[in-house]
Amino acid sequence: MKKILLIEDETNQRILCTETLEKEGYQVIAASNGEDGLNLLKNNDVNLVIVDIRMPKMSGLETLANILGQRKNLPVIIYTSYPQYKTDFMSWAADAYIIKSSTGLSELVAKVKELIGA
Repeated sequence: MKKILLIEDETNQRILCTETLEKEGYQVIAASNGEDGLNLLKNNDVNLVIVDIRMPKMSGLETLANILGQRKNLPVIIYTSYPQYKTDFMSWAADAYIIKSSTGLSELVAKVKELIGA
């Protein structure tokens, strides 16, 4: 079973993403901030990371830089409500940038399947 690390500070969004991805057959481990996410990454073999941008303690872009420092080839999806960060150079290092919206969750699932399979 493929394992996904979800780093999302909003509780309801974290639960919704987790349940949706688990229904698709993925194992999901979740963190509410970048620091906790990086600790989970060190202690778990994950196939993909989904990260929000605006979070307490460490932004998603800082978290992304740390992830790529640890595991350069690990696929990362930025999943955020803030489209303006898409032009930030650091966000270009992610494999996908998806805006949270009414269709965002289905886009997220499709991108996960594209990057790591079902």
